[in-house]
Amino acid sequence: MSVGFKEILYSEDGPVGTITLNRPDDGNMFTETMCHEIRDCIEMIRRETRTRVVVLTGAGDRFFCIGGRKDGMEKTKLYAGVLPTLEMYEAIDRLQKPVIASVNGFAVGGGNVLQMVCDVTIAKESAVFRQVGPMMGSFDAGYGTWYLEDLVGKKRAKEIWFANPKIKAAEAKEMGLINRVAPDDQLAEKTREFALEIADRGAFALASIKGAFNARHGGVSGLSRVTHDLLLSQYLGTDEANELGASFAERRKPDPEKFGH
Repeated sequence: MSVGFKEILYSEDGPVGTITLNRPDDGNMFTETMCHEIRDCIEMIRRETRTRVVVLTGAGDRFFCIGGRKDGMEKTKLYAGVLPTLEMYEAIDRLQKPVIASVNGFAVGGGNVLQMVCDVTIAKESAVFRQVGPMMGSFDAGYGTWYLEDLVGKKRAKEIWFANPKIKAAEAKEMGLINRVAPDDQLAEKTREFALEIADRGAFALASIKGAFNARHGGVSGLSRVTHDLLLSQYLGTDEANELGASFAERRKPDPEKFGH
């Protein structure tokens, strides 16, 4: 299956869907259009059962993503002038299916935050990770700080933001910033092996686990992913739910003998 977008590519191969940031001549930097397309693509994936794992990668062999551009956006201090980065991050975080970042080059600024928001990350040996916000007078005071602290610890996270070091893949794995490292010429192969390894696990269990992790930072939204989207769907159709529904419709007391035991 192949779906047409302007700034991303999407394809499916068995249980694995792959989203490719497709602006290699500009560092695969995300734009307003790309943010919306990633959000829309993930929403499309959410509504089907073919795909069990999603891979997010960059086009070419040099850049995963080196941040974002506001070119062409309305010049206003209101929301129309804000790059919709959070819509993209939130879509990845909320998707009930695991998302693997396959880092094929530089992951810098918002690109590093993007791989952190993904559930797990595999990178090629020559990949480089870096936060450069303070060097450019910018910052990420949400996903880029809290999630980074969770991954590498407070002191190291502050050093990454304050000193902006270049971090090679092996060091990134050592500090817990990413999960796996692959030889440059085997990244695609090793990414697919990783994806199929995860795809063999129970889809409902994976969705529940992801919802539970999201609940820690997502508050009521994250908790609702578990209780409403997942547990409630399993409750409906049980003997107890059927009896309660029938008694309500028939204006009678429910029979507790038909409740769950």
